[in-house]
Amino acid sequence: QVQLRESGGGLVQPGGSLRLSCAASGSILSIGAMGWYRQAPGKERELVAIITSSGTTNYADSVKGRFTISRDNAKKMVYLQMSSLKPEDTAVYYCTADVTPLSFSNYYNYWGQGTQVTVSS
Repeated sequence: QVQLRESGGGLVQPGGSLRLSCAASGSILSIGAMGWYRQAPGKERELVAIITSSGTTNYADSVKGRFTISRDNAKKMVYLQMSSLKPEDTAVYYCTADVTPLSFSNYYNYWGQGTQVTVSS
């Protein structure tokens, strides 16, 4: 059983910073790409940032220059450092990862439960 668990969400003032963490656990053989999506009320889920197993990153235009995604392969974790936060960044943030479980040869896409980020004064 593979699980992803996010942490680090909360309430922050505009212009502030927040760091999200996501830990993968369970019977894992390998992890490919990891990323963060977000979903604001009444909107569709959208990609925020993604990082490959070799460290190549890609960001949504709306967060470029403000957010940084990173990962620790040994710890099976992915992070999202968010700076210069704006009210429009308010959303539930979801962690996702392509994981090959033990005894499997293919990878499967897993999602965390999400963590709320609220940017408000």
